[in-house]
Amino acid sequence: MNVTVKELPKGQVELSVELSPDDMRPYLERAATSISSSSNIPGFRPGKAPYDVVVKRVGEMRVYQDAAERAVEKTYSQAVIDHKLQTVGSPQIAVEKIAPGNPFSYRAVASLVPTVEIADYKNIKEQKRTPVVEPKETDDAIQNLRKLLAKEKRVQRPVQNGDKIEADLATFLDSVPLDGGATKNQSLMLGEGRFVPGFEEQLIGLSEGQTKEFSVKFPKEYHRKDMANRPVEFKVTVNAVFERELPPADDAFAQQVGKFEKLDDLRKKIEGNILQEKQEKEGERWELAVLDAIIKKSTFGPIPDMLLEAEAHKMMHELEHDVSSQGMKFEDYLTSIKKTKESLEKELAPRAVERIKAALILRHVAERENITARDEEITREIDKAREQYHDQPDILKQITSDDYRSYLRTNIRSRKVMEFFHSIADGKK
Repeated sequence: MNVTVKELPKGQVELSVELSPDDMRPYLERAATSISSSSNIPGFRPGKAPYDVVVKRVGEMRVYQDAAERAVEKTYSQAVIDHKLQTVGSPQIAVEKIAPGNPFSYRAVASLVPTVEIADYKNIKEQKRTPVVEPKETDDAIQNLRKLLAKEKRVQRPVQNGDKIEADLATFLDSVPLDGGATKNQSLMLGEGRFVPGFEEQLIGLSEGQTKEFSVKFPKEYHRKDMANRPVEFKVTVNAVFERELPPADDAFAQQVGKFEKLDDLRKKIEGNILQEKQEKEGERWELAVLDAIIKKSTFGPIPDMLLEAEAHKMMHELEHDVSSQGMKFEDYLTSIKKTKESLEKELAPRAVERIKAALILRHVAERENITARDEEITREIDKAREQYHDQPDILKQITSDDYRSYLRTNIRSRKVMEFFHSIADGKK
């Protein structure tokens, strides 16, 4: 086998591979055996017909084409290993010459894993912050719990701040009804700032059965661009007014919320939960800051277009999942920001570059520090996922795939690298 390697722009490489007739012989014989196994050749059991008989039966070119596929699959992988190339993704294969009795040649264009000259990651300067829980944060959390347990009583009086109302709503832009802007018996909780500024105040003082028409100017940063920084008209009819009575924040309230004897016990639990959440967020902030600092001081080779497109596409799917989980159609979201999938993917490209660089940093540090994911760690994660999705066959099939094992291996290894960075910052390395 003769292989010539040529570097191409944008992180790609071209391999020209030529196999002599003798090199091709094993692939031709295996191809003939495979064809014989799936063809009905009189006088021979499946897979037992001689090469010459198979050629006479199906044609020599059919055998060569089958052999060519096998040869490319085997020899491309071997060429990559022999020339110590680190490729990513599937190559683009173009057959150059295929004819019985002649050398077989093909050209493969592959994307290379970008090279990295990594900065001194053992000299981490990013300081960790110590999260603190303020008393008001605990007070607010307890107040929210009280609201959840509030008793509601329908009243015949004008609407006050803190009431819940049921109302019919109609929304207009330039006197034109908005799609999906009309709802019946919508529950509205007043005084919690859940709506655009100025909306709740318009409802104070209305009584059951009353209708009011008014307009509110929407914020500049509102997610629907067609409504942002514009006056939107509303027509609201109050159907019912409910007074809400919150339970007192005392020991009985703590016992009602959970297994707490006293209110102080509940406060301590809430403080602990808030602190844990803050510590997790600070850990994420610190890790991103460390990776960003290493990226800025490191030098990267060209990032292949294929790798960049794949990462931007992945980010698009993540965004689509997030939007859907909030109960909004992705098509409506794109309309609201006046973008198409294609234009949004282009905008995601700079962030995709940073994510690729971060992944490269984690990979190189893992290789240098001999940080790996052990098979038993991967198996343990798979077992957890199996238990969680035991009644969902489609997900179970994905969990047991080689691709998922590869994903877990990378994920666990990356997590260990971040733990390694933490140990350096904490003076344990």
